Amino acid sequence: MTRNPCSRFKALLVKAGTFVGLAGTAAAAALSLSTSAAPSAAAAAAAAASIDSPLRTKVCIIGSGPAGHTAAIYAARAELKPILFEGWMANGIAPGGQLTTTTEVENFPGFPEGIHGIALMDRCRKQSLRFGTQIFTETVNKVDFSSSPFEVFTDSRSVLADSVIVATGAIAKRLNFPGSGSPPEGFWNKGISACAVCDGAAPLFRNKPLAVIGGGDSAMEESTFLTKYASKVYIIHRRDAFRASKIMKARALANPKIEVLWNTVVEEAYGGGDRGTLGGLKIKNVVTNEVSDLKVSGLFFAIGHEPATKFLDGQLELDSGGYIVTKPDSTHTSVRGVFAAGDVHDKKYRQAITAAGVGCKAALDAEHYLQEIGDQQDKRD
Repeated sequence: MTRNPCSRFKALLVKAGTFVGLAGTAAAAALSLSTSAAPSAAAAAAAAASIDSPLRTKVCIIGSGPAGHTAAIYAARAELKPILFEGWMANGIAPGGQLTTTTEVENFPGFPEGIHGIALMDRCRKQSLRFGTQIFTETVNKVDFSSSPFEVFTDSRSVLADSVIVATGAIAKRLNFPGSGSPPEGFWNKGISACAVCDGAAPLFRNKPLAVIGGGDSAMEESTFLTKYASKVYIIHRRDAFRASKIMKARALANPKIEVLWNTVVEEAYGGGDRGTLGGLKIKNVVTNEVSDLKVSGLFFAIGHEPATKFLDGQLELDSGGYIVTKPDSTHTSVRGVFAAGDVHDKKYRQAITAAGVGCKAALDAEHYLQEIGDQQDKRD
């Protein structure tokens, strides 16, 4: 009997440890998945057969965040019958992308009361399925864009696609120190975040002292943004000078709410009160080795992102930061018929809603491309 896709999605996320506080459900789901995941000779043979007999599609979408699912919805409604690989713990992230690591999302239109990140992506997945998208919970580890149809590979199957939309996102870089991880041991999403624009306006941070780690333009921008809500913002930087651009640096240093802690690193995050939220930091001056307390209610990592492009193996043009380069005012990449959407090519905005918008553009660009090559084929015939 076919499982409900919502239940299946939640079960996968539970196994990944994404649902915090549902220990009983997690244990049951983990047991169920572990008993069905044991490899067998029959499963290995089936996987080999899948690779030897590739699936065929007009559009293959790699990625399952807002960009990937929006592309899938548009492509499916255009009757292109897309195949989407949502990944399985790709880059340490559950199917659904970065939003599955967040709690309340308050800036996505249509949800005036806010919505949990996992619930939002669950709805996106259901909508993709509703219109006929075929979804595989597998991670793409290799592609061949040297000729058309393009080849897309996972460990279990391969796909031949007339067009490909890459929407694999970018992972926010995080530091690892005691208290930086997920609850109950750490305060990730309980005061620690990697997106000030996403989370900075939350009640948890309003009129409270906050801290930002970083020294580049992102750190300056996020610190300045947070001054709208915080009582004070500390920029924690391990060196004695910023690498940020002159204008961004000047803007941050001129803000009376911002104080810079030079030559400083975070040693530990600890709680405050009985709500399990961040209460403060142990910080260390790397010149004097002095350790002190910094009472803050929020800590934001602003140390950059890493786009998920390694699996492309240099087959698409990337910029110096590893982001996919697209042609102006389009989602076209350096390979005709391959498109990029979301944070995998957007290093400026990095928002769920902008990713969704570009996912729409990618699907429309792919549809127009397929019409074009179809017309060319008709003329040859």
